[in-house]
Amino acid sequence: MSTPQPTSDPFGVYLHVPFCAKRCDYCAFATWTDRHHLIDDYLDALIVDIGRHSRLDHPRTMPAADTIFVGGGTPTLVDPSGLARVIEAIPRAADAEVTVECNPDDVTPAMMRTYAAAGVNRVSIGVQSMAPHVLLSLGRTHVPANVERAVDAVRSAGIPTFNLDLIYGGAGERLVDWERTVSGALALQPTHISAYALTIEAGTPLALEPERHPDDDDLADKYEVADAMLTAAGLVNYEVSNWARPGHECRHNLVYWHQGDYQGFGCAAHSHRGGRRFWNVRTPDRYIDLIRRDEPVEAAGEELPAEERRMEGLQLQLRLREGVPREALDGDELPGVVELHDDRWVLTQRGRLMANDVSLRLR
Repeated sequence: MSTPQPTSDPFGVYLHVPFCAKRCDYCAFATWTDRHHLIDDYLDALIVDIGRHSRLDHPRTMPAADTIFVGGGTPTLVDPSGLARVIEAIPRAADAEVTVECNPDDVTPAMMRTYAAAGVNRVSIGVQSMAPHVLLSLGRTHVPANVERAVDAVRSAGIPTFNLDLIYGGAGERLVDWERTVSGALALQPTHISAYALTIEAGTPLALEPERHPDDDDLADKYEVADAMLTAAGLVNYEVSNWARPGHECRHNLVYWHQGDYQGFGCAAHSHRGGRRFWNVRTPDRYIDLIRRDEPVEAAGEELPAEERRMEGLQLQLRLREGVPREALDGDELPGVVELHDDRWVLTQRGRLMANDVSLRLR
C-alpha cells in the first residue's frame, strides 16, 4: 500500500509559462492572453535566471534536478525550440523526469519530437472532458478529436509517459457524459490520469455565475465512477485525484507531496528550499525587467513554524496511498473512512471524498 518514494533528497524544478490564447472560465492562475509579444524575452530571461541559480557562488545554488515540470499557462503556445532551449539549460540528473503540460489543440508530431530531443519524457495533456458541450461550459477551445491526435503525436515521438488531465462537475455534465469521458480517456491507454473536481476560484468568470457551480453530491458520484473505472483498467490511485500504472506516478508531484525542495523559475513561480517557501513577482513584464537588471525576482516568502510544517506534512500524507502513522489519527472513530495498513491509517474510497474533513482530526 505504500506510495512510491522519490529518490533520496530529490530536487524539483518548476518552469512557469504564463501565456494563453484564451483564459478558461475556471482558471485563477497567473496567465495572460495579451502579452505574447513578450514570449522571446521571457524565455531568454528564464535561461538567464537558471544560469544564475546554477553558479556555485549563488546563495541558492541548485543541485541537479531529479524532476522538471513545465506548466502554465500554455507551454505549447511558445515556439517548441525556444522552450527546448530553456529545458536544456537546466542541470539535471541522467534519469530526471521531465514533464510539459500540453494543450491538445497545439500538439504536433514535430513539436513532440523537439520536446523528446530536449529530454522530455512525460507530457500532461489538458483533456478536461470528452463532451463538447461540457468543454464549452468550461470555456475550453479544443475538440475531443484533437486529444487523440495529440496522443498519437506523443507516441510517435517515443515519449514513454503521458497523463490525461480531466475535470468533472462542469455545468450540463450528466453522469453519462462523465462516464464517456473516462472511458474515452482510457481508450487512449494513458499511463496516468488526473481527475479533479471543478473548483470555484474567486475572481474567475465561473465564480460570478452560481448557476454553473457544481453540486457536491454530483461530484461525489462522479468521483466514485472514475475510481471504479480507472481501478478496473489497472490504474492505481496513489493520491486522492491521481491514478497511474505502476512505475508511472508523477515524481515531480511526489516532491511537492513529500515536502521536498524545488526551485520555481518564471513569474509567479513558487519555490521551497530548506523549509522556506517563497515566490516570484507576478507579471512577466516585471520578471523580465528584474532579470535584465540582475536583481532578485523574489516577491515574498515565509517559513512555517515546526508544528505547522509537521501538520502540513500529515495533511499531505493523508492524501497519499501511504496514509499517516497510526498515532497521527484516531482511526477507530472513523470506520469505513480509514483502514489500518502496516500500522498506518489509509483513506478508503469514501474517506477520499472526506479528506479535508478527516485532516481536521490529525494530531
